Amino acid sequence: MKENVGNTDRIIRIIAGILILSSVVLIDGNARWFGLIGIVPLATGLMRWCPAYRLLGMNTCGPGSR
Repeated sequence: MKENVGNTDRIIRIIAGILILSSVVLIDGNARWFGLIGIVPLATGLMRWCPAYRLLGMNTCGPGSR
């Protein structure tokens, strides 16, 4: 897998993933399980690879990294 997530994008994804995952603990009831969606941005930020970016031909790593 070639990296296609740049540094700024990576930081934003990791922070967003942690914040969304925290809703599992903070929200009561069955709706809290939607917080597990936070695994997706957290995982793509940690792996520096996004399958949606690959399908769309996007790359936020900067010039020369394609």
